[in-house]
Amino acid sequence: MVNVLVVADEVAPELDARRLRRIAPDLVLSAGDLPWDYLEFLASAVDAPLVFVPGNHDSAIPHGSDHHDRGPLGAINADVNVVEAAGLKIAGLGGCVRYRDTGPHQYTQQQYVWRARRLMWRARFAGPVDVLLTHAPPRGLGDGEDRPHVGIEALHPTLARLQPAWHLHGHIHPFGQEMPDRQVGPTTVRNVIPWTTLQVGARSATSLRQRA
Repeated sequence: MVNVLVVADEVAPELDARRLRRIAPDLVLSAGDLPWDYLEFLASAVDAPLVFVPGNHDSAIPHGSDHHDRGPLGAINADVNVVEAAGLKIAGLGGCVRYRDTGPHQYTQQQYVWRARRLMWRARFAGPVDVLLTHAPPRGLGDGEDRPHVGIEALHPTLARLQPAWHLHGHIHPFGQEMPDRQVGPTTVRNVIPWTTLQVGARSATSLRQRA
């Protein structure tokens, strides 16, 4: 099992170096809208790989020469991609549904259809996916009624196709309310704001044991 620390949207002052050492994650995941230097601190404090997707408030990520133009130093950007870290396969989809004319990492529902199709096409060659990491939730599964917090419709066929053990997202701030997990087939959908920990077993390892 892989011990995973997942963060999103809100800096958590209680995640100091001492607490991070007690948690001792094998992997750090970020669902977006957090400062790059904060994510770098988390990953460096535990010497674990960092995988992220951008949130709608994150800056654009061009192919620049400065590492802060591309994301946190040493981090893996999983947006519209399937990446491997700490033995897990992570599929990512960043941003949110467009609610204003300007701003990076905002897409129409139709644009998300094409982004999700690209992700599923790449997943065909990557093997079983363990975690789907997105900034926004699926439409109707823990999203909001206001325009900035509408969920992504294309995530429903994505979950049906990939069937990861976990779908982790941010974007919907709990404001002190309990945000219960939701279940979609074999997938547990969790709002991770501001942070959560979980144990994830690699589906690829399970498949190898079953074939042995």
